[in-house]
Amino acid sequence: MDAGGSAIKGIAASTLIPGASSKRVAIVHTEWNAAIISALVGGAVAELRRHGVREENILVTTVPGAFELPFGARAAMSSVGGAPPHVVICVGCLIKGATMHFEYISEAVCQGIMRLNTSTNVPVIFGVLECLTEHQAQERAGLAPGGHNHGVEWAASALKMASVAERL
Repeated sequence: MDAGGSAIKGIAASTLIPGASSKRVAIVHTEWNAAIISALVGGAVAELRRHGVREENILVTTVPGAFELPFGARAAMSSVGGAPPHVVICVGCLIKGATMHFEYISEAVCQGIMRLNTSTNVPVIFGVLECLTEHQAQERAGLAPGGHNHGVEWAASALKMASVAERL
């Protein structure tokens, strides 16, 4: 618990990550739930910049929906500033509706991103909110009172995983 009495979750993003300034990062995001996505991408980009990642080394690409994220991530692996990225962050937001569509898309996106992680040498960060309500998504994008923008942790995770991949 922190001093305010709330549970702390996620990774520590406050410490600057050594070597981050030289990293190339691709962010692939969806068009669906635009306000939530915009906040998450903004949080990720701000965190990358805070760690010293140069603007020209951040490539932001849009795909129509979450199902297209694995393809977009694979395509983004080809070039950021003339060289392959060190890491890709997939950002999306799925909100459960009245049909099975949510479950099918969620599973496909999870599996697609996992396959990229096991079949390429570029880490791919799973930055996809899978929420039961729009309010839950707003909280996780930092758009609702008491919420927190998870894009910040995704960016810190990306830089940490880029460092891991470099060492292997």
